[in-house]
Amino acid sequence: MPKAIRIHENGGPEVMRLEEVAVPDPGPAEARVRHRAIGVNYVDTYHRSGLYKLAFPSGIGVEASGVVEAVGPGVANLRAGDRVAYAGGPPGAYAESRVIAADRLLKIPPSLSDEAAASVLLKGLTVWMLVRRVHRVERGEAVLFHAAAGGVGLLAMQWLRAIGARVIATAGSEEKAALARAAGADEVIVYTREDFAKRARELTRGEGVPVVYDSVGKATFAGSLDSLRPAGLMVVFGNASGAVPPFDISQLAVKGSLFLTRPTLFSYTARREDLEEGARELFEMISTGKVKAGAPRTWPLARAVEAHQALEARKTTGSNVLLP
Repeated sequence: MPKAIRIHENGGPEVMRLEEVAVPDPGPAEARVRHRAIGVNYVDTYHRSGLYKLAFPSGIGVEASGVVEAVGPGVANLRAGDRVAYAGGPPGAYAESRVIAADRLLKIPPSLSDEAAASVLLKGLTVWMLVRRVHRVERGEAVLFHAAAGGVGLLAMQWLRAIGARVIATAGSEEKAALARAAGADEVIVYTREDFAKRARELTRGEGVPVVYDSVGKATFAGSLDSLRPAGLMVVFGNASGAVPPFDISQLAVKGSLFLTRPTLFSYTARREDLEEGARELFEMISTGKVKAGAPRTWPLARAVEAHQALEARKTTGSNVLLP
């Protein structure tokens, strides 16, 4: 029988178990996919820890690439043997194979490897959402982007450089700062030794930036608000340091009539046409060399616990992939 990582309770990485599972034939509008590579993302840790609620027992993981094994009734755009990838849908990607809604599957360009597809799709679509839909960044516009050496961050640095934005990034060490600069950041603030809000204002002559992209959460939230110019936009898209505590929205007025949003990729790709548009733009950025996926760090599926431990300890840069 195929194997999959399952969780029966919330907790640390140790609650993940490798188990044998039954994988049924696909039903109407479904496809069965044999995975070749599985993306590891911060959202997986939120599902595992209980920050995002699941019903138990549950699979985990929302991104993978592989080959279609079979399709169910009513599926016309896919056939057995197609190379596909997905980013979204019910958790369950940490598995050798699974059944998933066919309209969530995207065909992989021939030039993109299975590992690259599993490492770049969710993160790349997230960047597309952030800089093309949540706030359409314009050439010459200044942005503040946290965690610039992470998987999303390194892709964002490249995409923003291609747009021609002025990128002020943050990182937790000089080593990570160097990675962010190499990927396209104009200025990098090592937030462990410098007040990033103060420095961001200095770099914008006291004005502040029009938009902050923050996936860190609790530890950076207040400083991010203080980095914005009047009527600026605060985009919180992750909680790597913990969830932001309850917040008095009157502070948005006090700090300059600020806007605050908490987007999720799955809202922005719920319609098939939006998913296809995001994937088209992402694959175009990759095919033209403006964005490079980079070689992910790989782990066997059976060592998913170690992958989560490394991710949450911030010992990784770029993307992480499990291999079935």
